[in-house]
Amino acid sequence: MRELDVIVERYEQLKKEGTTSVLATVVHVDGSSYRRSGARMLIDEYGNITGAISGGCLEGDALKKALLALHQNKNKLITYDTSDEDDVVIGAQLGCNGIIRVLFEPLNYDDDQNACEILSKTMDQREPTAIGVLFNLDATLTQLGTIVVVNDNLDALNQNENFELLNTISSELKSTFQKAHNTFSEIFFKHANHHLFLQYYLPAVKLVIVGAGNDAQILAQQADLLGWKVIVTDGRTTHANTDRFTSSCQIIVSKPELTLNHIEIDSRTCVVLMSHNYHYDLEVLKLLIPQIEIPYIGILGPLKKWQKMQDDLESQGFEITQKLLHKIHAPVGLDLAAETPAEIGLSILAEIQAVITKSSAQPLKNKKQPIHERIDSNFKTTAS
Repeated sequence: MRELDVIVERYEQLKKEGTTSVLATVVHVDGSSYRRSGARMLIDEYGNITGAISGGCLEGDALKKALLALHQNKNKLITYDTSDEDDVVIGAQLGCNGIIRVLFEPLNYDDDQNACEILSKTMDQREPTAIGVLFNLDATLTQLGTIVVVNDNLDALNQNENFELLNTISSELKSTFQKAHNTFSEIFFKHANHHLFLQYYLPAVKLVIVGAGNDAQILAQQADLLGWKVIVTDGRTTHANTDRFTSSCQIIVSKPELTLNHIEIDSRTCVVLMSHNYHYDLEVLKLLIPQIEIPYIGILGPLKKWQKMQDDLESQGFEITQKLLHKIHAPVGLDLAAETPAEIGLSILAEIQAVITKSSAQPLKNKKQPIHERIDSNFKTTAS
């Protein structure tokens, strides 16, 4: 389960128990930091923490600030400067050399538009969303907090649709979806100036594992740890069952030619063929070829297997285009000298991550640019 999913799930538990809580969100970063804008953690009244806003250096003080915000029942913006080596608050010297702004929002369980209720609207979306948070760099001013979740049609997903807000930030929303990354701006809203953080949020990767062998079990567990949505499909009930796979996995028992009948394909769907049955994998591959949205198809096995598949496909009238060759990864995985199922799973997941993020998968020590893509964090002024 992804961090945001875990936070929302924990929120629901605390709400049911009546245990008060605060949501902390990194809303802006100048320079370097372990976590970027959009990192969140949930703190309950007893000091229990779900999620993280740093590598551990901020959580101690953030806990105190969260409990203060909870006691005062008021949103608070706190600024941390990790470039200050003498700052006793930071404690663990990470050398990140950044200024991190964190917004603390006490959660009113009677308010169906509180921050976590709004965030929950992203959970079932299979298209990108933008999460809007309004705050002020002047910590003494009103911090409106998490206020809206919008889909790529610019429709608000939270029930209390604020047409005034959507109209005010429409150009910023369009820019966020066009650029496909977070944006920052200054806006005039409710008779005051505010800073706006729009977080570009992608749905979880959907990993379809064709085959339910022992190696597929390991791969499913690893993908689940990444927070990916995992679907396992196989024709054998002895293998494809809930006793062998984690409870979060969707299990489908199917003939190969019916595999996609119960799977919705989108641009975040990746498929790994690993049934250890050549004809089963080939029949499923035939179904995948017309699915142009799929960004990644991995085929377990030696290169000779893929070469034979190409010959068989062409003999049956399938065209092997360059677009298809670009998305097919056979043999599957990165070259990590993997031997065990866990090592093979690691190489597969690392390759998928590189493909969907369009990254090089090269050692970071060879990278001349910053580790994270430098997104312009300057606040763009919106004409009123």
